[in-house]
Amino acid sequence: MYVCGITVYDYLHLGHARFMVVFDMVWRWLRASGYRVTYVRNITDIDDKIIRRAAENGEPVEALTARFIRAMDEDAAVLGVEKPDHEPRATQYVPQMLDMIRRLQERKLAYQSGSGDVNFPVRRFPGYGKLSGKSLDELRAGERVEVDASKEDPLDFVLWKRAKPDEPKWPSPWGDGRPGWHIECSAMGCTLLGEQFDIHGGGMDLQFPHHENEIAQSEGATGKPFVKYWMHNGFLRIDDEKMSKSLGNFFIVRDVLKRYDPEVVRFLLLRSHYRSPLNYTDANLDDAKQALTRLYTALASAPGGSSALDWNEPHARRFKEAMDDDFGTPEAIAELHQLANRVFQGDAQAARQLKALGAVLGLLQRDPDDFLRAAPAGVSEEWIAERIAARQAARKNKDFAEADRIRQELLDRGIVLEDKGGSTTWRKV
Repeated sequence: MYVCGITVYDYLHLGHARFMVVFDMVWRWLRASGYRVTYVRNITDIDDKIIRRAAENGEPVEALTARFIRAMDEDAAVLGVEKPDHEPRATQYVPQMLDMIRRLQERKLAYQSGSGDVNFPVRRFPGYGKLSGKSLDELRAGERVEVDASKEDPLDFVLWKRAKPDEPKWPSPWGDGRPGWHIECSAMGCTLLGEQFDIHGGGMDLQFPHHENEIAQSEGATGKPFVKYWMHNGFLRIDDEKMSKSLGNFFIVRDVLKRYDPEVVRFLLLRSHYRSPLNYTDANLDDAKQALTRLYTALASAPGGSSALDWNEPHARRFKEAMDDDFGTPEAIAELHQLANRVFQGDAQAARQLKALGAVLGLLQRDPDDFLRAAPAGVSEEWIAERIAARQAARKNKDFAEADRIRQELLDRGIVLEDKGGSTTWRKV
């Protein structure tokens, strides 16, 4: 499985988080189903945006990309995303890219234009457009394709970009330059997984032109079908509008995590089917928090211990049927809630099944008390203890109005107080 990763010039946003969590889920389910999986997720570490940002910052490209790769790893780990088997960087595979371009040139599927760039002539590749389902006349150049009057056709895309002053460059038979965006994934995928492999994934926005161009390059160079199955996760929407930096309605993952537990964010991303648009709102995150809290509350109410997952148990069987049907996480998570109902009715075995099935999705593996008692983002346990002490003092002085006010103050910050046996404990809403 090859999944297109991120271009490392900024922090992860929620759109990145969605594809990372989605394909982490796919990888986990394939392994749980008994497949031996090799998972590749690349890093684009040379690109116009990277070069521009490094110049704005007055720092080397390598320093910029190294910093944001570290940040990406930190954010992904917090969201429970496992490291893939291979995480190739574009700059490490330039020789393989040059070899693929040479093979394309031998097959008359690459030409050097007057600008010095080497381009792929889309009209010479008969299958162009088969992934997006559009005719050549309908297609338009992608956002990263620069206008070049010396191209044979405006739709032709760049394989090798001629060097510009003060930009990173590599030697090639066509002069110093750097790879175009699309050739990266073809070269890295074919090198690490072979000229034909099973699954290629990424966001819906990559279907055209990026994945369409990958097919043209790879099949043009090898003469073989490239990928068996293409998977694209749906767009992330913010208050029913597509998330876009140009609209200013995008959210950095680490900003969201200042307010919400990372497992709540993962739970929200998995509650929708991967192909469906996902609407992000605070209300939806609050609802996800309540739903996940209910599952952890069920686990907290049952005896500890673990056992092997019983796939013959009815809820597990329906969970499996849902996941086998195009990774149906909404229906699978519904089975987790059904198991929680049984736990609340005193079924200890259901609790063990609930935790084991949650593990398949990368959920419910923390100590329930730790999750339930973890202070909400922006609230310290010391502050909670101080407010509880103030409430107890108010009650002792029979100032019940003040005690009620403090209880409500805590509730407004996501903390529920429970008075039992003369003592007060707290949990998250």
